[in-house]
Amino acid sequence: MAPSSSPHPVRLRVFEDSRALADHVADRIVRLLYSRRRENRPLVLGLAAGASPRGVYAALARRRREDGLSFSDCITFALDEYHPMDMGSGQSFFEELKTVLDALDIPEAHRHHLRGDVALPEAEDHCRAYEEAIRRANGIDFQLLGVGRNGHIAFNEPGAGAGTRTRRVELQEQTRRDAVKTFGSIDQVPTGALTMGVGTILEAREIALIAEGAHKAAIIKRIAEQAPGPTLPASFVKTHSRAEILLDEAAASMLPTKPRGGGDRPRPARS
Repeated sequence: MAPSSSPHPVRLRVFEDSRALADHVADRIVRLLYSRRRENRPLVLGLAAGASPRGVYAALARRRREDGLSFSDCITFALDEYHPMDMGSGQSFFEELKTVLDALDIPEAHRHHLRGDVALPEAEDHCRAYEEAIRRANGIDFQLLGVGRNGHIAFNEPGAGAGTRTRRVELQEQTRRDAVKTFGSIDQVPTGALTMGVGTILEAREIALIAEGAHKAAIIKRIAEQAPGPTLPASFVKTHSRAEILLDEAAASMLPTKPRGGGDRPRPARS
């Protein structure tokens, strides 16, 4: 899905609670899963770590347990990873997503991760190979995103343009400080990361950007009001024709109007 050069009317929805939001996103993913199976090809998912998508992963795991739905033919690409980072560390996105993917019974051969332990001189080639792997998979069908308080998506910090590709970046102070609760102190937070670029993200066929909590209200107001541009990388989501910004009441608290969320759950089908 090539992004437009101008913003679309943003599909912004507000949900009464986190469970309703998560179920909405899970329903979209399940519909795509059924659609891709009818086409005899795998569903390709771009997955974010962190708090924003955890409810979605829990909702998908419930569908596996309760509806007998299999995700074993899905292919996944992790959105980003700290660098340098020991892949076995409890603070790595690799370990966080491993728990998610194990719960969905996605085979290890179908999982792709940016490696935080790649040597710095090899990082550029590693990121280039990641882009090629996405192309070989026929692109990402559905990309999950969170948003940072400074407007970053993945680790595309303010200043990242719409054409950026998977690469190593230096993290800004706000991003590192927001990670202190995970690492214990600012000195322990990595100074860099490997990340899909904004351009890589915008090539996904569908996008869901999730924000929950009052601490995200100010940045959501800016995203809703500001024209797409590199000072606010998350604003580029508005140039995508099949993107949604999905909020709970607290994250939407600074918006003048609050479109209500919802949707019908797809009928379970055993796989």
